[in-house]
Order: sequence, then C-alpha cells, then structure tokens
Amino acid sequence: MTILDKYLTREILRFFLMVLILVVAIYLAVDFFEKIGDFMEAGLPFSRTIDFFLHSIPFVLSQIIPVGVLLSVLICFGMMNKHNELTALRSCGISIYSLIKPILAIGFAFSFVLFFLSEAIVPITMTTANRIWLNEVKKEQAISTRENNIWMKTASGIMHVRHYNPNEKTLYKVTLNTFDDRFRLIRRLDAERGVFLNGNWMLFEILEQKLDETGASYTISFHDSMSVQLDMNPERFKQVAKKTSEMDIKEILDSIHAIEDEGYSATQYRVDFHAKIAFPFVCVILVLAGVGIACKNQLKDGLPAGIAYGIGMAFLYWVLNSFCISLGYGEMMPPIIAAWATNAVFLCFGIIMLMHAEQI
Repeated sequence: MTILDKYLTREILRFFLMVLILVVAIYLAVDFFEKIGDFMEAGLPFSRTIDFFLHSIPFVLSQIIPVGVLLSVLICFGMMNKHNELTALRSCGISIYSLIKPILAIGFAFSFVLFFLSEAIVPITMTTANRIWLNEVKKEQAISTRENNIWMKTASGIMHVRHYNPNEKTLYKVTLNTFDDRFRLIRRLDAERGVFLNGNWMLFEILEQKLDETGASYTISFHDSMSVQLDMNPERFKQVAKKTSEMDIKEILDSIHAIEDEGYSATQYRVDFHAKIAFPFVCVILVLAGVGIACKNQLKDGLPAGIAYGIGMAFLYWVLNSFCISLGYGEMMPPIIAAWATNAVFLCFGIIMLMHAEQI
C-alpha cells in the first residue's frame, strides 16, 4: 500500500467514524424521545428500555453505513479539493483512476461488514427488539412463527392464520375458535381466505361448526361469505408476521418454498431475498459515484458541500430503490430486476462521473 493509499484510507475512515457516531446518536435520541412515553406507560424498568435500544443499534448501523461511507468519501475529497491537493496530484501525473484502488477496497470492506450485519446480527437483535416492543410495551398477544403462521388470542377465543399477504391485505387458511366461560369450544370457523373490506374482514368459503343447545354435538354449515370483526387490522397483521429483516437468507428461502408449496404467492419474499443480496453492494457503488462527483471540482466548499451532495445522493438512491422494490412487490417488475435496478443505475452514473472527471 502506497503512502497516498494509506492517507486516503486513514482520512476516509476518520470521517466515517465521525459521521457514524453523529448520525447514530441523533437517530437514537429521536427514537428515544418518541418511544419513552410508551415504555413508561407499560411500566417497564429503565434497564429494559436501554436493552431495546441496544438491540436496535445493529439495524440502525445497517441503514447508516452506506450513507456514512458516501459522506466520508465526499467530505474527504471535498477537503482535498478545497486545499488543491487533487490539483497537486494531477500535476504529478497521478490520475483519478489511481485513487480508486483504496476507495474500492474500502467500499468492498464495508459491503462485507454490511452483509455480515444483515445476515448474522440484525435478524437476532431485531427479533429481540420487536419482541420487547410488541409483547412487553404494546402487550400484544399474537405470536408468529418462521413459516408465517400467526396465532392470536382474541376477546372470546383463539385465531390462527396460515399465511398473510400484506400487499393484498388477504388472510389465507383462517381458523376462528370461540370458547365459553368453561373453555368449551362452542364455535369454529374455517375459511379459505379473508379480505379486509370497508373496515371489516370478509371471510370466503367457510365451514362453520357450532355446538348445539344440548352441548353433545356440533352442527355443520357452509357459507360462501361472512363478515366478521377481528381485533387486528391489516397493519397489525403486517407487524406481527415475521419480517424479512428478522430472517437470514436461508430462512427467507425456506419461507419462499413453504409458501409456494402451499400454492400461495411469495413475490414479496423473493423481492426481499434479492434485495438482501443486492443492498450491501451499495457501499461500492456509492463511493464510486462520490469520487466522480468530488473529483469534478464541484466540492470546493469542503464539508458543507460534501454533506449536501451525500444527503442528496442517498435520498435519490432511497427513493429510486423504494420505487423499484414497490414495483417488484406489485409484480410489475421481476424480483431480481427490482432489487438490482437501483444499483445498476447508480453504477452507470458513477462510471460516467469518473470518466468526465478524468477528462477535466
């Protein structure tokens, strides 16, 4: 490693550490003041509150690392541009492409860190954090399993949902068990699917079993549809169903196979599977784009300009990526294209910026 490579690596890592600490501190402070009232209302000790936020940090880091790397590159090169260090390097015959080697190494290193966090750390910590929030703070009784089975205790019984599709707000294989005061099963509804319409759940293809007046046998009837009131709306079902952020790649694949084997659509899981692989490469792509912008003599103001460009690029990436992912969820774009499209666009942008910067 040359002296120049060591210098760039040291400066970028220094700025990255500063940005990371600042952004994580701001995020946790805002989240703390937003949720502290819920923790106090639930009567949890302060140590449990700290435990929740500590388990949230890995997820925050996985979201902040790409922005932090981009900002550190832009700030570093912006400061070098401001002090005419890039001009001095060019006068010595050092091209822009010579500076890319340590930048790419940093980008790939952080991509590996990001992938490791998303695959090995975040699923474990987010499961714990969500359990604290839903079960201990919100006092929710619903339980979800890896296979996307959802069990919920209602006011008068127990409900089981085999699969929930959040995009269509549809429940599949719904079972409602109603009990009396002596915990006898007095009614059971088995429905093929349920759809949220006009504030209520409409069940279809229903088999109803009711305990007769003698209490000795059940009467069986069939219904094409029936409106029922459940304690959970679509948003709560979406929160209870295990999120892909709580799964590693193997768990997502297992969920895809299990859902498709039962005849349901697993489009959302397929999109999230490809997105989980594609997202870590954002570190490499954004640093390339950042070098191209910084070396084009556009960051003469150093720190302020670097932060402005970094936030702007991160926002554009987030908007475009969210749009493509939404198209994938809606089956308007193949899952693999929806997950990788934003990376491809920004990679082309970064290469174009580097080529233009070298020609200056």
